[in-house]
Amino acid sequence: MLYSIKMRSAKQTGSIQRHISGAERIVGQDMVESMVQSMVQRAFTHDRGQADFINLKIEAVAVQDIVHIRQLNIHSLQATDLAAARRLAIQKLVSAGVTAVAAQRGIRQLAELNDSMHGAMLLSAVTGERLDALALRGVRASNMDIADPENYDGILHGLGLTDIHVREALVLASKVQSAPGIRAELCWSDDLAYTTGYVADPTGYFRIPNLKKLNDPVGGRAFFLAPETDIEELTHYLENVPVLVSPQGGSVAICRN
Repeated sequence: MLYSIKMRSAKQTGSIQRHISGAERIVGQDMVESMVQSMVQRAFTHDRGQADFINLKIEAVAVQDIVHIRQLNIHSLQATDLAAARRLAIQKLVSAGVTAVAAQRGIRQLAELNDSMHGAMLLSAVTGERLDALALRGVRASNMDIADPENYDGILHGLGLTDIHVREALVLASKVQSAPGIRAELCWSDDLAYTTGYVADPTGYFRIPNLKKLNDPVGGRAFFLAPETDIEELTHYLENVPVLVSPQGGSVAICRN
């Protein structure tokens, strides 16, 4: 039997509850207890502060309901500062079929957030217009994990990518790119010291350093949608369908641009 474990933590600051961290895994029953302990420890030791609210959700997952997909290839790009990083992000989005106007508008909408997104904003890949009305909640890509954790961790370690951000974001990006109607994704983290963001499209996961300023506590992600995408179908897949991602092994590569 497999179980989905989800953790969300927050800290109360005055009348505002601010997001601290979140995590999720799909594991066997024998790993549930240790995984819960690890997630709680993460909530108490995060660089955004110590959580005073932790929500844990554990649900059984029917094996026959799981969709199996392949992990995106990894590419690490180079950008020396914020401006260069965002120009590079626009270039990658345009190469994925997002218009320059939509790409620029997407970056601007993420950069102008007053607080971090909990999920992702859905944007038109043609105009950059926001297509959902879910404010900071957004649409949450959820119910996913790696199918072979030991192999996956070995692949990432061999590439020098040992940070938890890469491990989790690559799984999420892989699920997002398998969803109907997605052309590309843009993301940077709300973790204070982690300034590497990414653009993902069906050809890969492109890591871009300096995509946000150091110590900026606001992060978010945007999914760029092809015209006439069925948003209800897309949202159901992203939020509810359990997905296991198979590691790519030797096909994963680091590229320098």
